[in-house]
Amino acid sequence: MKLIILDRDGVINQDSDAYVKTLDEFIPIPGSIEAIGRLCRDGWVVAVATNQSGIARGYYTEATLRAMHTRLAQWLVVEEGEVDFIAFCPHGPQDACDCRKPKPGLFHQIASHYGVELHGVPAVGDSLRDLQAATCVGAAPILVRTGKGERTLERGMGLEGVPVFADLAAVVDHLLEEESAC
Repeated sequence: MKLIILDRDGVINQDSDAYVKTLDEFIPIPGSIEAIGRLCRDGWVVAVATNQSGIARGYYTEATLRAMHTRLAQWLVVEEGEVDFIAFCPHGPQDACDCRKPKPGLFHQIASHYGVELHGVPAVGDSLRDLQAATCVGAAPILVRTGKGERTLERGMGLEGVPVFADLAAVVDHLLEEESAC
């Protein structure tokens, strides 16, 4: 199985320091929907691991989150793509859960769902916590400059050896080029 794990906010859709709270605020990053479609058409299975502490903070409900993911699925139909599995953490930082990135719980959920080890699985994120969670399970972290990616790069800590790309579309270009070279 060719599996890839994506963060949501800042990788697939635009992020906001004030949280993505409504369907109107759930806006795809240019090229991201098409990129997921290209992956799916090439036989990749796409999973998402996303912190959604806005639920714990009372900014939006799980019903709103489901509506966002339904909209994502609708966008992807046009590109013959799909997100096969979404693992999300609804907890806040004070909840001491094991699923909030940088802890690896969401990645463990994905591994369990597919019955696979995640060693070497590409994991695309825009923040250090995304990369740390991926590293904890042996996945291959990849940073994008979209979302909080530029801020993450400016801080520079914990990024040794992590490939950096402009956006998800550039990551997909790279992965598909690597595949065709083999």
